[in-house]
Amino acid sequence: MKDEESDNRLGSYLRARRELVSPAQAGLPPGGNRRVPGLRREEVALLAGISPDYYLRLERGRDKNPSPQVLESLARVLQLDDVERTYLLGLSAARPRTPRRKRPEHLPARAHQLLAHLQIPAFVEGRAFDVLASNPMAVALSPRLRPGQNRLRSFFLDPEEQAFHQGWEEAAADFVATLRTTIGDDTDDPRFVELVGELALSSQRFRTLWARHDVRVLDGGTTTVHHPVVGELRLHRDKLPIDDVILVVYYPDKNSDSDERLHLLAALSRSEPTGTARSNPVDTPRQTP
Repeated sequence: MKDEESDNRLGSYLRARRELVSPAQAGLPPGGNRRVPGLRREEVALLAGISPDYYLRLERGRDKNPSPQVLESLARVLQLDDVERTYLLGLSAARPRTPRRKRPEHLPARAHQLLAHLQIPAFVEGRAFDVLASNPMAVALSPRLRPGQNRLRSFFLDPEEQAFHQGWEEAAADFVATLRTTIGDDTDDPRFVELVGELALSSQRFRTLWARHDVRVLDGGTTTVHHPVVGELRLHRDKLPIDDVILVVYYPDKNSDSDERLHLLAALSRSEPTGTARSNPVDTPRQTP
């Protein structure tokens, strides 16, 4: 991410978002010969009530300190939702960045204790979606939830993980948008640079979604997965902060088909021969580079 995008985050975001708004959505005639997707720069400037020259300076990074009023007008023209609008306002140089002291993610001892007591799939992840710890039910649900795995890498590069998720395309868009939001100002963080670089080289779908500059907060929700043994599971997902890390839990509706299948999965997991990873009380994290 140490490129034009990281040096001119405001301009990159404005350019990506205007390309996603059609003239019809903005109330403009489509025109017969448009060489760019979405809106032209001068159209954004006209609708926002600023000069085309000033908008050009914003996109090219020559002016990194627009007023909140200008950013609010641009958010309206680009049809940003509340999360996207907040993200845009945060890109202004008027809000100086406070350097963060990088420190290793710490897994509290109580997180291991909590995982050991939970009878539903649960794991702990870091800011870059590295799996730091997981309980046997999480590993029974998906072997990609073992400590040392990275959920984003598995999601885009592992065919089994893609087949696991119903509606993978939509989920992929949500995942990348969440990564954008999580990274925030930490565009020079080595872990994020490594992860984004690897996925950009290896996955066309990731490159396409990353270029959209979508941002989203994905704390909870409901997902449907296809387990290779017990079949379809409809599970709710919640994310709970524990100090610097996040506890993620999956659980079904009580007395539902998915509840019965999850109980079956638990029974099958317990019946595995002693010595497998799932039979351990809690998988402990391995050291990652």
